Amino acid sequence: MGGGDASGAGAPEEETQEQKRAAAAAYDYEGDARWADYWSNVLVPPHLAAKPEVLGHFRRKFYQRYVDRDLVVEPMSSTGSTQPSRPDIRSSPSASSESVRARNTGSSSRSAAPPPPQTNAAANPLRFDARTIHFSINAWVLVVAGLGMLPILPKHLADKACKLSLLGTVLSSGYSLYSTYGKPSALNMPAIQGWLQSVLGAKDFIHLMFSLLLVTSQLHLKIAALPVFCWALDHVARFLRRNFAHSYFYRGYLEEPCLWVETNNTTLSLLSSNAELALGFLLIISLFSWRRNIIQTFMYWNVLKMMYRAPATSSYHQSAWAKIGRTVNPYIQRYAPFLETPISAVQRWWLR
Repeated sequence: MGGGDASGAGAPEEETQEQKRAAAAAYDYEGDARWADYWSNVLVPPHLAAKPEVLGHFRRKFYQRYVDRDLVVEPMSSTGSTQPSRPDIRSSPSASSESVRARNTGSSSRSAAPPPPQTNAAANPLRFDARTIHFSINAWVLVVAGLGMLPILPKHLADKACKLSLLGTVLSSGYSLYSTYGKPSALNMPAIQGWLQSVLGAKDFIHLMFSLLLVTSQLHLKIAALPVFCWALDHVARFLRRNFAHSYFYRGYLEEPCLWVETNNTTLSLLSSNAELALGFLLIISLFSWRRNIIQTFMYWNVLKMMYRAPATSSYHQSAWAKIGRTVNPYIQRYAPFLETPISAVQRWWLR
């Protein structure tokens, strides 16, 4: 099976794969907007997601899928597997013989083999930890934002529901930022600036700024609840698929909706981006009303500018702006060419 010809032909191939693996390791994943979406949709248990070998394995799979399809990705070892307890039971002959002995010896051997910690965690997916708290807040935001967008709900109730959904997003994003990045190491300017630089492009920080600006606004715009609804829907669906995949209720009623959310994640992100841009234009129109707030409008457009550049949201916002440009520019060039100069000035501010 391993003749001289085969080994001689396999050596260049092995060197090529080594070069491809080195290129995959050096690839700028954080600068690729597709990586954030890919990693957010990978179902990895929380206790394994932080391991370098697990992260490196999925980075190589991403590189194989989007950059170089010729890269050969080896399967993860048992220490990096997403289901560490199952392969030992299925593939090991000693494990099967031990199970036979356990059935023959009665109740005394049942107590001799306690279940592993992963089985207990799977049996109790709603344990009281940071991820469960985050999921609970997002589930509440999902329900309240959905109620706020219902056209049959009275206006005063819909306005309160939208405010509550924005407030819930403030709590959810703030809690997620604290769980991921902690707090500044010291209460001085250099430490706070360093902490802000580390969270500035994070999706949760953008959601926090978006919600903080709108929850304090005097305007009551239902469209503000749409991005919040999409964010909460994505988080709830991913949590349910990760923690309740073996639940009878999930398989019977929630599996198809959660699968739809996962497969249409790009559509939901584009819908959210369009709603965020529409909200920005509505704030500009509100400057001509008695409820105008110039500072809030300027700060919101800075948040949109941040969304345009952040890796997690840039591709969707750039796509939305390109579509607006293709639609509006011909009319400006034909009917209002005098607007090209101020629009160019705004574009320079936007891109700098």
